Amino acid sequence: MPVLHNKVSNEELKQKLMGETAPRTTISFYQYFPIQNPQQFRDFLYRNLNALKVFGRIYVAKEGINAQISVPSNDFETLRIFLYSIEHLNRLRLNVAVDDDGKSFWVLKIKVREKVVADGIEDPSFSMENKGRYVNATQMNELLQDDNTVVIDMRNHYEFEVGHFDKAIEIPSDTFREQLPMAVDMMKGNEHKNIIMYCTGGIRCEKASAYMLHEGFKNVFHLEGGIINYAQQVKQQGLESKFIGKNFVFDNRLGERVTEDVIAHCHQCGKPCDTHTNCQNNGCHLLFIQCSECASTFDGCCSVECKETIHLPAERQKEIRKGVENGVMVFNKSKSRLRPRLNEK
Repeated sequence: MPVLHNKVSNEELKQKLMGETAPRTTISFYQYFPIQNPQQFRDFLYRNLNALKVFGRIYVAKEGINAQISVPSNDFETLRIFLYSIEHLNRLRLNVAVDDDGKSFWVLKIKVREKVVADGIEDPSFSMENKGRYVNATQMNELLQDDNTVVIDMRNHYEFEVGHFDKAIEIPSDTFREQLPMAVDMMKGNEHKNIIMYCTGGIRCEKASAYMLHEGFKNVFHLEGGIINYAQQVKQQGLESKFIGKNFVFDNRLGERVTEDVIAHCHQCGKPCDTHTNCQNNGCHLLFIQCSECASTFDGCCSVECKETIHLPAERQKEIRKGVENGVMVFNKSKSRLRPRLNEK
């Protein structure tokens, strides 16, 4: 049986990608549907997608699939045909990246998980079959004009910070599993209103809309395809964007610009800025917002301490990292976890 994972080092694969001259298209998609044997389905996907030179990150679970990938642009239609040949993925919506150079991924990783979105829901009567109504960009804009509408952002703080819909409510929690019951509590007394849930690509808000219905709310909607699809429709149809700023994405780009508005600030100097980066100290790797001036001052690090660390001999850095979980702060920057030393100079 052939090896169904990549055995070449990440660095070699990244260098190979950067040397590619043929353009790539970055795509995200998801679908909730029953998968009886996730491992078998995972291996089936790997064989076919690897043959198309697809790179990216895919999660498979009994409840469905969640994917962020890139494919050689010339093979986009071949990929679509393959995906549509799978019964539950026929006519699947493929979200094409808005602001992209195709260099987001350099290896194909497909992992089997218990759930494609960790939700903490233990009620066996909960079902994704009963979910909120889809709204497209036009419908979203119309509902936003209605005073009877409440818009809920089902993303994390670091995503909300750089871009969100006008008048959107942020659920102040670090995890989706915590946000679900919090959203229910925050919406008590608003059962008569139109409740619109949204997220990056649609997978979280779709589950959130089903949970709200499960908890007894009636007029629940969710943005079809999330912010990514909304931005595409706004651009294609010449609509006014009610989403302001940048859409955070979970790949090497760390963001797609939707409007030119910069609503966030550098975490070190406070200047207007919405550029996310990971601290260059591999023993820290904190995700934070840093302007170009502070990037130069701190050598891409979050603090003086980390700046000093990266200039130590490699062996000394390795010693310092012992016992520290590398990358523990990746995609984990919330209001409560920002360290005071970000502002040290």
